[in-house]
Amino acid sequence: MRREVSCRLEATIVATTDVVLSVAVATPPVADETLSVICNGQSVAPLELEADHGTRLHLAEGLRPVPLTVTYEATVDGRAPAAPVDRVDLLRYLRPSRYCESDRLANFARSEFWGLHGRQLLDAVSSWVGVHVEYVSGSSRPIDGAVATLLARQGVCRDYAHLAIALLRACDTPARMVAVYAPGLDPMDFHAVVEAYVDERWLVVDATTLAPRRGLLRIATGRDAADTAFLSSTGGTLELLGVTVGAITSSALPEDDVTVASTLG
Repeated sequence: MRREVSCRLEATIVATTDVVLSVAVATPPVADETLSVICNGQSVAPLELEADHGTRLHLAEGLRPVPLTVTYEATVDGRAPAAPVDRVDLLRYLRPSRYCESDRLANFARSEFWGLHGRQLLDAVSSWVGVHVEYVSGSSRPIDGAVATLLARQGVCRDYAHLAIALLRACDTPARMVAVYAPGLDPMDFHAVVEAYVDERWLVVDATTLAPRRGLLRIATGRDAADTAFLSSTGGTLELLGVTVGAITSSALPEDDVTVASTLG
């Protein structure tokens, strides 16, 4: 499968800041790729940093108060190998995190999913979140976590992912968030899904069911949205003006049977 992905970010830097981008495809094979960072018409060469699970961060330091435009394009042939299993990860992704408060949801999760393990638990949690949370654009705040989503019963993809991750961790199943490019997603945007450690591998689930899992392309992986943001700034401020994302496949989108286990590639 050949996938072509792209994004364009437009912002205004309000006060001198360092900018961290997480928009590049995480894992080869990448057939072709370009990243452009333009500040007030001048090209900036960001420093590429390698983070966990193949995540590639691009750091542009000391950007002054000017218009900022970021464009990224990549063509990816084939699928990446299955995500490796690290025993440290199996501990890290069991713990509560900033947006996945599994400790606060433990009683609820263990009551709702009592006696379920492995694939049965994974399917039940994904289905429960998909049924009980309504997808409403703009309904959640950037500071909302799994508890807020459970109470509000609405949100966007990151909220679905946070709640599913918290419920899985509360039931002793390692789970993590993955930011992806998602061919077939409507409306098109950066997308967030869940990887859970089940049957000795990392399986991907998406309670929104908005895009086929076999077409997803990993960007960043971490505990929650704090680790997977496509744009962040430190030491100053910026105003994000617009985000455009594209993701297509060279052939028909694959069918997605939610009863069949799938991995990210």
